[in-house]
Amino acid sequence: MKTSNNQTGKPLEHYQSIYQDLDPQEIAQRCNLEFNSATAAFSLRILGTEYRALHPEFTLLDNDGNETADPYEKILFIRFLCEGKLFPSQGKKLSYNEIPWGQVYYRNFEGRCLKRCAFTFGRDVSAFVKMIEYNPQLRAEAQKTGDASYRLEFTNNLFITVTLWQGDDEFPPSAQILFDDNFVFAFTAEDLAVVGDILINRLKQLRR
Repeated sequence: MKTSNNQTGKPLEHYQSIYQDLDPQEIAQRCNLEFNSATAAFSLRILGTEYRALHPEFTLLDNDGNETADPYEKILFIRFLCEGKLFPSQGKKLSYNEIPWGQVYYRNFEGRCLKRCAFTFGRDVSAFVKMIEYNPQLRAEAQKTGDASYRLEFTNNLFITVTLWQGDDEFPPSAQILFDDNFVFAFTAEDLAVVGDILINRLKQLRR
């Protein structure tokens, strides 16, 4: 995904200026994350891959020391560390329309995430199932809806449910994405469209 520096560079600069002045212990408590003072980093998972989010200069590194190349991932997670909160889920799953301001941005989310998910994975649901089952780091739990449905961990204790209905000669494939109810404290409605993008992009990489 090609982006201009104005789209990603300016927001990163803005949040970096906020992030560097925050107390890491306050962030750790608010976001329910472990902060390792020896490495000056928070421990984060993104769809099963372990990362270190450095502080005060924000960098997102995997266990091999490689920095994530996706600028939208960087923006999403620095925003979470600056503004988000993590509370335990109360067990409810929310559609995008049920998220605060979700109805305002629904058309964008529908095209950007739901339709893209459906046409990326819904043409061959069996391949999607195999991909999920072959990657136990996703911590996926099968659900009893659709032609295939899994609840999996997007990031630390924030779970997302993806459901697919396979297309045929008469009907196109379709998809639903549900968010555990604690997402509303961690991310905004606009952020959740980015969450959907990251989810689809990373699952496509696993499929390859």
